[in-house]
Amino acid sequence: MAVLCGAATLAGCGFPAAPEPPSLRLPQPVTDLHAARTGDVVALAWTMPKLDTSKVSLQGNVLTRICRQENAVAGCTTIENLHLRPGTKGSFQDALPAPLVSGAPRPLRYFVELINDRGRSAGLSNSATVPAGQAPAPIAGLVAQVRRDGVALYWPKGPAEPYPTQVRLQRTLLTSAAKNQKQGPLAAPPEPSQVNLLVPAGDARDATLDKDIRFGETYEYRAQRLAQVTIDGKAMELDGPWSPPVKVAALNTFPPAVPAGLAAVANPAQSGTGPSIDLSWQPDGASDVAGYAVYRHPTGQPESAWTRISGPQPVVGPAFHDGNVQAGQTYEYAVTAIGQNGVESRKSGLAEETVPGPN
Repeated sequence: MAVLCGAATLAGCGFPAAPEPPSLRLPQPVTDLHAARTGDVVALAWTMPKLDTSKVSLQGNVLTRICRQENAVAGCTTIENLHLRPGTKGSFQDALPAPLVSGAPRPLRYFVELINDRGRSAGLSNSATVPAGQAPAPIAGLVAQVRRDGVALYWPKGPAEPYPTQVRLQRTLLTSAAKNQKQGPLAAPPEPSQVNLLVPAGDARDATLDKDIRFGETYEYRAQRLAQVTIDGKAMELDGPWSPPVKVAALNTFPPAVPAGLAAVANPAQSGTGPSIDLSWQPDGASDVAGYAVYRHPTGQPESAWTRISGPQPVVGPAFHDGNVQAGQTYEYAVTAIGQNGVESRKSGLAEETVPGPN
């Protein structure tokens, strides 16, 4: 019996298939090179490919050439050669020489080239561009102070810059008071571990207030000046160096607001009850108020005669009944607020009242 084979099945009928071209084993080019300049240092980051241009897995470390191009007509100057494993994250920090950190802003381009063991590559990576030129001056002497309404940050004013500058403040959460926070659907959301605050150009450039802190936490702040520059028609950010970090523990050691509107009303003795004085004041809706303390002072007595008459525990509501008074006697009263932290406010304005004598 004759056996027939079609052209599409020649290889299966004992005929050799068309030979494939030999692989050049060229690593695939890097496509995600990123560059960021801070002060006089440029940080590069990229992902090493896993395959060569023939879709074959790369084996062993790959020679990685990092180059820098200072202008469009110049070549790309090699600044470092690394040997990196395929599929890993590559990084490099380029400390810029003096000529590149002075003068007007201008483009500075970086490339990464992967080279095989025969000294050949599939081409340069994507271009990553940062501005060369003089960066904004560093911030020295950053100060952080805890206040009732947040953390106040201060820094010395810098020298005159050739372009408007802003100030970026970076807040890092060092601790977490989550174990002390309320649970449930109404609980506050978790605090982010890092937040950037921007003080725009034209605002007070030597101070700001971070109102979004939480008492009980510890934070670290650092600051840098930055400028928005235009290079080749494209807006770019030119960042100065970060300041040394400043650590601050946001402890709530502040007393609540002083109560207001204290009033006293005397009640004469009635059948079965002695005279009394009723006190009331404006309630404080602040969440940091645990209650109040009431003080009494007989008129004509020295200041040392002030006595806390409300007992050791705070009074919850904005009212108090004083039934331990004598007919015909005049008393002065004051109220303080007690915070959740146990700190007591100053005394309120005084309220004076005379207990009616017997008829």
